[in-house]
Amino acid sequence: MNFVQPIRSEEKIKELRELLKKNSARDGFLLNFGVNTGLRISDILPLKVSDVRGKQHLVITEKKTGKRKRFKLNQQLQEAIKSYTKGMDDDEYLFASSKRPKPITRVRAYQILNGTARKIGLSEVGTHTLRKTFGYHFYQRTRDIATLQMIFNHSHPAITLRYIGITQDLIDEAVDGFSL
Repeated sequence: MNFVQPIRSEEKIKELRELLKKNSARDGFLLNFGVNTGLRISDILPLKVSDVRGKQHLVITEKKTGKRKRFKLNQQLQEAIKSYTKGMDDDEYLFASSKRPKPITRVRAYQILNGTARKIGLSEVGTHTLRKTFGYHFYQRTRDIATLQMIFNHSHPAITLRYIGITQDLIDEAVDGFSL
């Protein structure tokens, strides 16, 4: 498994979103949904329209942990959901495959995200980048590591900081300013 990073630049997120959207509405929405919820790709891909349409909260059972999770959908995401799902049936998958009556696979999601990210000069991008990007920007805006730790269900703040790339940023900054 490749080690992936969050997308630290909001400009790059915007650029990636637009490029993905040009490819397909589904692909653009995948990025938008992932970076605004911080959910794992394994919890995002099986979602159906009925799970999110008209809802303020998303309630899921996490695939990895088996725990129930209730997550607030922010206003911007609620609007995006409304727009994206217009004309879709409740039983349709949000991220439906064009080749079969199921959602796209994790591998396909990786190919879409990684391939498009490379076109705009981003490397170390994969499906986990969505979750890490959410965490990175949540932390940058709020500096609330305790809440982020609870959102991610991590056992220690240091794990969360390392996970979202803050620890690496601090190490890079320290080494950058050091010379003998």
